[in-house]
Amino acid sequence: MQTATISFDRFNSLADNDAAERIRAAKAKLGKDVVLLCHHYQRADVFQHADITGDSLKLSRLASQAEAKHIVFCGVHFMAEVADILSRPEQIAILPDLAAGCSMADMANLAKVERAWRELSAVLNPDEKITPVTYINSAADLKAFCGEHGGIVCTSSNAPKILDWAFKQREKVLFFPDQHLGRWSGHQMGIPLDEMVIWNPDLEQGGLTREQIEKAKIILWHGYCSVHQMFQPKDILKFRNQHPDGIVISHPECSFEVCKQSDYIGSTEYILNTVKAAPPNTRWLVGTELNLVERLAKEVAHEGKIVQFMASTICMCSTMQRIDPQHLAWTLENLVEGKVVNQISVPEHEAKLAKISLERMLAVS
Repeated sequence: MQTATISFDRFNSLADNDAAERIRAAKAKLGKDVVLLCHHYQRADVFQHADITGDSLKLSRLASQAEAKHIVFCGVHFMAEVADILSRPEQIAILPDLAAGCSMADMANLAKVERAWRELSAVLNPDEKITPVTYINSAADLKAFCGEHGGIVCTSSNAPKILDWAFKQREKVLFFPDQHLGRWSGHQMGIPLDEMVIWNPDLEQGGLTREQIEKAKIILWHGYCSVHQMFQPKDILKFRNQHPDGIVISHPECSFEVCKQSDYIGSTEYILNTVKAAPPNTRWLVGTELNLVERLAKEVAHEGKIVQFMASTICMCSTMQRIDPQHLAWTLENLVEGKVVNQISVPEHEAKLAKISLERMLAVS
């Protein structure tokens, strides 16, 4: 007789220490049948249980190479979708809490992007003139949209290279959902700011004139990361006044002004590797998510390095915080009982198109 799925109600009031013990016990029972992925922004009480850590694409690619049947992704929804798309057919992607989304990814949904594509056709033929480029921080159906329309996916580390590919296909780019990554990447390629315009999906024709659309090289979606928009140039100025020899490193999801005033710009992996490889006794101001910064500060403290969080207010990825020890224990104990909860399964047609855009990216980068 099959057992019923274990209800989460039994875990909701579980103390963190008790949840941690049950996570370790369940992982021991499951062995190589499960691989636990944790993104760099994940909270410490979950991150400690990770089998593999990294940024979203790296985690999905490594999980697809693991022998585990079950991929438990401690991240957000779009990350688990990518894991499902890139994994082998027999593998199952799981998100411990389905409420763990991404506010930036939600700013560009398929209906709005398809409407933008139609509205752009009043000015030019987008299928002949525009290459759609979506940041990996987006839903699977937008990756599928790019696959269908000759577009591609990018990450925070390869965006300039991907844009170079995109311009070789067509003369313009529609970049979504993060305007800041698109703007900074365009700037790195030498594209003037007045040739990068914002498309506001809540306004008719994106709030742009025909002349602006015709002149633009990159049409940037009006989207942003709620964490990285918290960082301000004044935070950098204060740091430099207090520590003239200090070094500033930021994620390209930060505003253009913050990126321009930073010494280094790069992805989460780049930030970690750069600070870890730096000489001892250096001081760093880091513009990215709090959990990563606090973890990094502890890891390099023995070398006399000081790592500071850029914002004066506490800001972390609140949606990723929903993946807590209680949800992880519940997910793993259900797997012990042979039950899969919160499986992320991208529809086959959508996954096929999304994989095209992802494979284009992997081939280019």
